[in-house]
Amino acid sequence: MKDVTIVRATVDEAVKAALEELKAEKEEVDIEVISEPSKGLFGLIGSKNAKVKVTVNNGPEERTKKFFDILLKKMDIEADYEVDFSDNLLKVDIVRIDENDKGIIIGKRGKNLDEIQFLLNLIVNKGRQNYVRVIFNVEDYRAKREETLKKLANKMADKCRYYNHKVRLEPMNPYERRIIHSTLQDEEDIITYSEGEEPYRKVVIDIK
Repeated sequence: MKDVTIVRATVDEAVKAALEELKAEKEEVDIEVISEPSKGLFGLIGSKNAKVKVTVNNGPEERTKKFFDILLKKMDIEADYEVDFSDNLLKVDIVRIDENDKGIIIGKRGKNLDEIQFLLNLIVNKGRQNYVRVIFNVEDYRAKREETLKKLANKMADKCRYYNHKVRLEPMNPYERRIIHSTLQDEEDIITYSEGEEPYRKVVIDIK
């Protein structure tokens, strides 16, 4: 657990400074007042500032580790993961996992990966005032999937041009659809749009 000891004129000022340094919220920490402020003789001589120790016990990182330890145990999966939290962005990467278990965690076209990310997002942001963006990845799967989708977008755009008619892709989640749209947005002769209802919404590639 992360902690910091701060000295300020008052306890409130010390706590505020500690929360800012730890990038934490008051409900996520334990506060230990080591010494109260005192004015000293005549309010001048021997005056002392307040000293507090603030320890994070239920921040985004702590909630994430608890969630994943329980999740992996329940799924009977052995894996190593890394958690990085900075600037209200929480990144969780599974860096070592058996190939079969990897497929279970990711799911078809990343479905399980997205659902785990969604659950983690709810857990991390529960009761927080400042929203934390959550990204969950398994051995760089998202970057590899993005590259695959970009190649698919260009391939299907060529098919659309060759046959001169629209091409409908398989249903994708919003994140993957955005990759397709973004990849083809600068093509002068191609337009893309989405049709259908979730979770069967798909991208359509057509000639302008």
